[in-house]
Amino acid sequence: MAEAADELSTPLGQKTAGKTRRMRLPFTAIQAFAVLLGLVLVAFAGVALFNDNPLGGEPVAHIAIRKASSPGTDDKPQAGHSEHAAKSVSKPPAAAGEARTVTIIDGSSGKRQDVMIGAGDAADKLDGDAPAPMMTGIDQRLLEKSRYGMIPVVADGLKPFTVYAADADRTRAAKMPVVAIVVAGLGVGAAKTTEAIMKLPPAVTLAFTPYGADPGKLAERARTQRHEILLQIPMEPFDYPDNDPGPQTLLTTLNGEQNLDRFYWHLSRLQGYAGIANFMGARFVATDPVMQPIIREAAKRGLGYFDDGSTPRSVAPSLAAGQAIPFAKADFTIDAVPTSAEIDRTLVKLETLAKERGTAVGVASALPVSIERLSAWIKTLDSRGIMLVPLTTAMLKSKSN
Repeated sequence: MAEAADELSTPLGQKTAGKTRRMRLPFTAIQAFAVLLGLVLVAFAGVALFNDNPLGGEPVAHIAIRKASSPGTDDKPQAGHSEHAAKSVSKPPAAAGEARTVTIIDGSSGKRQDVMIGAGDAADKLDGDAPAPMMTGIDQRLLEKSRYGMIPVVADGLKPFTVYAADADRTRAAKMPVVAIVVAGLGVGAAKTTEAIMKLPPAVTLAFTPYGADPGKLAERARTQRHEILLQIPMEPFDYPDNDPGPQTLLTTLNGEQNLDRFYWHLSRLQGYAGIANFMGARFVATDPVMQPIIREAAKRGLGYFDDGSTPRSVAPSLAAGQAIPFAKADFTIDAVPTSAEIDRTLVKLETLAKERGTAVGVASALPVSIERLSAWIKTLDSRGIMLVPLTTAMLKSKSN
C-alpha cells in the first residue's frame, strides 16, 4: 500500500527512484535498426530515380498476345508496331481475348444496334498486324499493299468499278425505267447478312461495313451469289462521339493525311467491291475540305461512290462530278419507317420516280420486314415495266443521260 501511495503522490512526469524498472533496448540495437531503415529508404529512392519506368507505382497488367501464324510466315513482331499503334488508334482497342460492344445509332431513324467486336475481329486489329484474309475471285492486279493490307488500285487500264460490277443487260436498261436497290449495314450480324444474300436476287447491291467477326467472308459469299458489293466507310455524324460509328471513323477534326490513313484501314478490310459509300457521317459528308481528299482518292483507285441520301447538305454530288467518278445518291430510304405498309408506300414512290426520270435508287437495311417486302415487290417489277439493275448500272445510265 505504501508503494501505491508513493506512486499516487509523486508529481506528474516524475518517478520514484528505485521503485520500478523498465526493459530498454541497448543503444547499439537502436543504431543498427536505424541504419537498416536508412539503407532500405536509400535503395527505394535509387529505384524510383534511376529506373526508366514512367508507369512506376501504377498497377500494371501483363497480357500475353499470341499472333496466329500463316503457313510460310514467322511470328516475329513488326518493327515500329508500338509507335504506329500510338499514332493511329483513336481509342484503346480491347485487350486480347476481351470482347467489347459498339453501339451504332442510325443517324436518320435513331435506331440503335449493339455490335459485339471480339478478339480476332477485324475492327480490333487497328495496327494491321492481321490484315483481312484474301478473298477468292479477286483480280490480283487490282490490289496494292498498304501497311494495313491490300487495297484497290487501277492497273493495266482496269478499274475495280468495272471489274467488280455485277452483270446486267445494259442495252435493255438504257431503253426502260430502272430501279437500283442497295441493302446497307451488312457484315455485322451474320444471320441477317446471310438472309439478305440468299433471299434477294443478284441485281440487289449489298453494302458492307468494315466491322463484324469476318466481313470479308460474308462479302465473299455475297459475290459468290453474284451480288455486287460496296464498302461503307464510317464517317463522323453531327452528335459524335455520343453517336459513334465505330473504330477508325473519319473525322472533321483530323487533317487530310490522318483521314486518308484511316481510309486505307477501311479499304483493307475486304476486297472485290465496286465502290464505297458513307456509313452515317452527316457532318463529315457536308464538310467540303475533309470530303475532297476522300472522293479524290476513291476516283484515283477506280471506285464508285454511293451517297445514302441521309443529309441534303452532302457535298458528295458536286465533288464526284468534279472528279468524274461514277456516282449515285439514294432517292428514298425504303424502311425509314420499318412497317410493311410504309415500306410498300415508299416502293410505290420509287417506281413513280423511275418512270418519270428513267432511274431511281433506294436504300434499305437488312431488317426481316425489309427483306420480305423487297422480295415480294421485286417479283412484280417486270409486269410494271420496270427493270431492277445493280447500282453500277444505274450509275452508268445516269452518267450517260
